[in-house]
Amino acid sequence: MINSSNINGGMSSPSSSSVNPRSPGLKTYFKTPEGRYKLHYEKTHPSSLLQYPHGKSVTQVTLAYLKEKQAQLAPTPSSSMSASSGVRFAAARFLGGGNGGRTLSFVGGNGASKSFTGTSRSSSLGGLSNCNSMLTSNYDGKGTYLIFNLGDTIYISDFNSQDKDPIKAIHFSNSNPVCHAFDAEAKDGHDLLIGLNSGDVYSVSLRQQLQDFGKKLVGAQHYNKDGSVSTSRCTSIAWIPQGDGAFAVAHSDGNLYVYEKGKDGTGDSSFPVIKDQTQFTVAHARSSKSNPVARWHICQGSINSIAFSSDGTYLATVGRDGYLRVFDYSKEQLICGGKSYYGALLCCAWSLDGKYILTGGEDDLVQVWSMEDRKVVAWGEGHSSWVSGVAFDSYWSSPSSDGTGESVMYRFGSVGQDTQLLLWDLSMEEIVVPLRRCPPGGSPTFGSGSQSSHWDSISPVGTLQPAPSMQDVPKLSPVVAHRVHSEPLSGLIFTQESILTACREGHVKFWMRPRSSESPPSNSEGLLSTISKEKLLMPGKVGGSSFK
Repeated sequence: MINSSNINGGMSSPSSSSVNPRSPGLKTYFKTPEGRYKLHYEKTHPSSLLQYPHGKSVTQVTLAYLKEKQAQLAPTPSSSMSASSGVRFAAARFLGGGNGGRTLSFVGGNGASKSFTGTSRSSSLGGLSNCNSMLTSNYDGKGTYLIFNLGDTIYISDFNSQDKDPIKAIHFSNSNPVCHAFDAEAKDGHDLLIGLNSGDVYSVSLRQQLQDFGKKLVGAQHYNKDGSVSTSRCTSIAWIPQGDGAFAVAHSDGNLYVYEKGKDGTGDSSFPVIKDQTQFTVAHARSSKSNPVARWHICQGSINSIAFSSDGTYLATVGRDGYLRVFDYSKEQLICGGKSYYGALLCCAWSLDGKYILTGGEDDLVQVWSMEDRKVVAWGEGHSSWVSGVAFDSYWSSPSSDGTGESVMYRFGSVGQDTQLLLWDLSMEEIVVPLRRCPPGGSPTFGSGSQSSHWDSISPVGTLQPAPSMQDVPKLSPVVAHRVHSEPLSGLIFTQESILTACREGHVKFWMRPRSSESPPSNSEGLLSTISKEKLLMPGKVGGSSFK
């Protein structure tokens, strides 16, 4: 059983110094075996700029690291501020002076600190025109950025600044952005993907968006324009690791399309009619000039989330039909998969070593899948509502080692519509050979009853398994259960120094790890290892779902 004080995030009186003043009743820290995680700061959207209702859009979060620009021109002698400070002037225009003065302060961010006051919208514009020369093509933009969507807008925040407001907003007039992904290794500058509720997809340069003062996409490559390939909404999007600019887009009609960045798509983009909606099929484009280059029909009903293993060998998908499916991407072959205990699956994530997959969904469970055994090896019980985001913590150090350098214990996290963040420890000693015992402290245990054929043998390649009986799968209890937001959660990201949690209403919280909670976050270079190590979306995705 989970301690009720943990589930409620240790609810305390408003007079307590540990209570978050912005979210009454929520503590600003939580305790784990390794120490205390502290709420360091938050990111959100300016509420005054929300012009349209949120609709069905659910906030997803992506971390983006911009490397130093390779070819740079020397700054002009007249420039008295850094180019990244120019972006903060762009933020002044975006946030506006409004009626009366407003001071914007950027401290500890990707660029130099700068404070200034805008007395009116017109004066802000005047200040921008004076510094326009700083935001030229030699603008570096080096640093780490947080990208999140809400309603009809994509927001970009300076990851290392404690200012809660974003520095850039990109509005979409006809549809809402629902998913996005970033590739730090992109070769031609187009490193950011954005999928819309209408089914349209864009690739853009994040650096170019930061350079621009406007609120629309600039220099974008448009795919599936006006539903030329699919009219169903995008649900998940991901760069293909080692794919040389290729990316995959999942849709609510059960199809996944593979695109090659930069192709103009002048060829025939139609695909054969799907004869059996229940069968997995792959069709390739009829012309070498076509884009997308392939269509994967995965399932009947929506694909809710997709994730590639870190080396790009395998693709995992979860859908409305409640099935996890794992494919060998290059061979276009179904390897394994299985059914949730109940309802749809909403999210999935890989361990960094590619050995395990997490899934979460409408059965309130976190499933742990083993690629070696090709079956569920553990269930995490602790959420009281749908699980909306899962992720492995690749930066957590296991307290023990088997001497081989391989992980013997994994730490992972999950968030749900119950507003909780749960952290779990998965011990390989207990999972590899299931045992009938009940050790303390979050290790797996069996329910009553006899073992069935679930553990008899490895499932044949290409087999989708039914949901196993509850008594046949070891149960995990969370190490921590903490209520982190007042709204349902939509995703989480682990970084080297923190845990990021996001709620559906566009609020992101930074929980600093015990070893770094007493000091400010490191500079942007420290986050390069985060982006390179994960090679994910967050997750990203951040490892969340769009609840479609």
